[in-house]
Amino acid sequence: MSTTTLATTEAPPMRYPKLAQPWIALFLAILAELGIALFVLSVVSVPLIAVWVGIPLLLVVVPAARWFANCHRTMLAGFLGERIPRPYKKPPMPGMLMRLRTILTDPQTWRDIIWLLVNAVIGFTLCLLSAVLFLAGLFYLVYPLLVGVTPEGVFTEPFGGLVTVNFWTSFLVMPVALLAFLIWQAAGERLLKANAYVARSLLGPTESAKLAMRVRELAESRAETVDTQAAELRRIERDLHDGAQARLAALSMNLGMAEEMVARDPAQAAALLTEARESASTALSELRDLVRGIHPPVLADRGLEGAVKALALTCPFKVDVTFDVPGRPPAPVESAAYFAVAECLANAVKYSAATNAWVQITHEEEKLHMIVGDDGVGGAAVKPSGGLYGIERRLAAFDGTLTVVSPSAGPTTVIMELPCESSSLKTTPSSGTA
Repeated sequence: MSTTTLATTEAPPMRYPKLAQPWIALFLAILAELGIALFVLSVVSVPLIAVWVGIPLLLVVVPAARWFANCHRTMLAGFLGERIPRPYKKPPMPGMLMRLRTILTDPQTWRDIIWLLVNAVIGFTLCLLSAVLFLAGLFYLVYPLLVGVTPEGVFTEPFGGLVTVNFWTSFLVMPVALLAFLIWQAAGERLLKANAYVARSLLGPTESAKLAMRVRELAESRAETVDTQAAELRRIERDLHDGAQARLAALSMNLGMAEEMVARDPAQAAALLTEARESASTALSELRDLVRGIHPPVLADRGLEGAVKALALTCPFKVDVTFDVPGRPPAPVESAAYFAVAECLANAVKYSAATNAWVQITHEEEKLHMIVGDDGVGGAAVKPSGGLYGIERRLAAFDGTLTVVSPSAGPTTVIMELPCESSSLKTTPSSGTA
């Protein structure tokens, strides 16, 4: 299965099944104690920098600690229902000393070290308690069976020899199993969530780190938008120069020659005028295609709903369109949404071998939600210079998101979101252009 998410916000992780949580809790408890070794090595390596021994030690231990922390970020996301970002600074320049300086000046390095200690105490306790509640219930549930199949004395003195139990009296501990399961059912997942919240408070970004990450994302998005716009301008200039401009130049020459020949060779002049008319018609068609690529007239005239339905009619297979947006989005958002849907349908026509497709556009939670799917072959992925990559870049300019879910056997579903506040929706037709 190919699942690609390229966006400012990633798709939420899947939650763990209830019966898998005790074993994950036990695994996390074991990992918590293993993290003590990384904590000790991290603390010891800092003062050893003075004698140069700590430099290579720190360059090995810190990446190992970050990998350890990233593993927990991934695993604990299933309990939080959201991913924990990785707010590490990147060295501005290559080199060992620059890398060491970045590590030492990165606040997240020290927060990771503190978390290793906190996780070894609080995380271990919470995870182990959650696992023990389930394992205790499981143990007392099968306790009569253990008493019946093991030699006398192995499981028949469970309370330090104070009470002797036989096979029949062992069933008296069954209520203990029920009590343990009830407590685990009520508190087991809450204990793991509490551990996840503690971890997120230290492993997640601070407010200043969130601001820095946001500024970096916006700077990258702005740079990519500028590059995209420059490439689009070059494409328009090239199309005008190679297409309409060349045909209009030929049209001017044909009209000039026809003007000279109209008196002495009317037949040749008529032929030149016919050729000029055909050139004018072709140039007009190319200009219309060029304008349609910039901002389709149908989008300005009929809005996003009408434009998408017009797109659906041009597809060689059936496309179901569901549209539920109270009003019209602003022209730039409307244009971005239209071209994103158009590119998705174009990809479905070219590559999916689909027989049906669907488009769903709704407005919820101050966002324009667009889902485009088809029943064709899957395997779609975002690749540089590909159509989906172009959609991702277009949406990123508006702080939008793109998620592609495309199993190898199909179907393919593209989920897109664009921020669009309710106050931005217009009830009158938009005449602006993007």
